[in-house]
Amino acid sequence: MRNVVFSGMLHAAVLCLAMPLLSGTAGADEHGPIGDGVKDLPIFDAHIHYKEPAWGPYPVESIIELMDRNGVAMGLVSSTPDEGTIMLWEYAPSRIVPELRPYHGNAGSSNWTKSPGMEAYLLERLDAYPHEGIGEFHIHNLDTSDEPLFRKVIGMAKARDIYLHVHSGPEPVRWLYGLDPTVKIIWAHAGLGEPAEAVHALMAAFPTLVADTSLREHAILGHGDKLDPAWEKIIYDFQDRLMVGSDTWVNGQWDRYDDIIASNRLWLSKLPADIARKIAYENAERLFNRDISNALIGTR
Repeated sequence: MRNVVFSGMLHAAVLCLAMPLLSGTAGADEHGPIGDGVKDLPIFDAHIHYKEPAWGPYPVESIIELMDRNGVAMGLVSSTPDEGTIMLWEYAPSRIVPELRPYHGNAGSSNWTKSPGMEAYLLERLDAYPHEGIGEFHIHNLDTSDEPLFRKVIGMAKARDIYLHVHSGPEPVRWLYGLDPTVKIIWAHAGLGEPAEAVHALMAAFPTLVADTSLREHAILGHGDKLDPAWEKIIYDFQDRLMVGSDTWVNGQWDRYDDIIASNRLWLSKLPADIARKIAYENAERLFNRDISNALIGTR
């Protein structure tokens, strides 16, 4: 029953929030919730995949149209294989921030660190295209024998001043910082299945750690009209290090992209305007050295 109610709420949010966007948030109360002003915010979607099964049903122009319809000005994209990311970036270079996912051929989320030629593959793709991150990659079960490869991956990232986009629990993130405390990391899904208290602890322990909140919308929204208290603490304490995301890992996520972005706008609407702006797009502007505004909507 709760899922039905929530679905109806998101449908209403889509109708209200996915309308053509206006520029700016003039008149918003910086101290009270931004409320309806959230519809005016450009969104940076920090967790997009354009995987091969999507290429047929969702050609590149349709992806940009979906972004336009939902006020998504720009997105961080990784794909399996990387050709999907490059197709999107070549079609709309002003809208796509590409990052390199290691997965290709027989190399997937569970075996990519053991895949022959992985170092050479990563170097080749990084040299050929302007990727601004390595990932999103999974560390399902930390195997410290992978340290030589990870040291090389960290070296690739540092040489280019780009991020690692890591899908894992807290311990692999701690391990990566142990290899190099200056590595730049985006924690995918803010840990996904981790409790809010563990998310807060890791973010507090590593002051440069950034997280995307993809797939966390329901947890953040909590019950009733207020945000979940534990997540609200994360948001207020680490407001300069969070970004929203959709995680279009299967075509079903593209099918419901309107609802996903609406659910993110719904929880952002409960925040003060200055914090909502940071998480919606301003943090991404700083992290990726971009100008992000509604003026990008309708452009390529």
